[in-house]
Amino acid sequence: MIDRQQLHRDGYALLRRAIPAEWLEDLRAVFVEGREPLIGGGHQPLHRDLSAQRPGDIAIALAFFDDYGPQNGATRIVPGSHRPEADEAPLDFHQESRSVQLSGSAGDILVLDVDLLHAGSLNVIGARRRSILISYFSEPLYTSHLETMKLRNVRMDTSERFEPLDFAFGD
Repeated sequence: MIDRQQLHRDGYALLRRAIPAEWLEDLRAVFVEGREPLIGGGHQPLHRDLSAQRPGDIAIALAFFDDYGPQNGATRIVPGSHRPEADEAPLDFHQESRSVQLSGSAGDILVLDVDLLHAGSLNVIGARRRSILISYFSEPLYTSHLETMKLRNVRMDTSERFEPLDFAFGD
């Protein structure tokens, strides 16, 4: 269950072992359209994916199929960077002092606001770190998504829609 308050305050929530362990081997076997930094690769500068209209219109989730941590290039985040205060100095994307590198287990899912500073890290040892990126955005943004799919090298079908449910998030 997502901690709604943490997601709003920090810009992310880490759902530990959200994918059942018995699904992981099959997911690894059919791994497509995913991300897997190879040894010596995967490092990104801190960045925002940016909401096109207003904060909260887009969220992403990274579903991890392998254990992840500093040695195999786990994601770095800057908690709270998605909603800077009006009087706060702009963040220097090259300044890593506030970044936190995540560690966890296969089956974890990281949910984050696209405006949160985040980045992949260098896979030092070459251990597998397969993940898939799942995007959630408001219906009015679908047209611009279709217009930019080729630019982002999206090859899979993205037409599936979900109706919002009226349910309570965990505390």
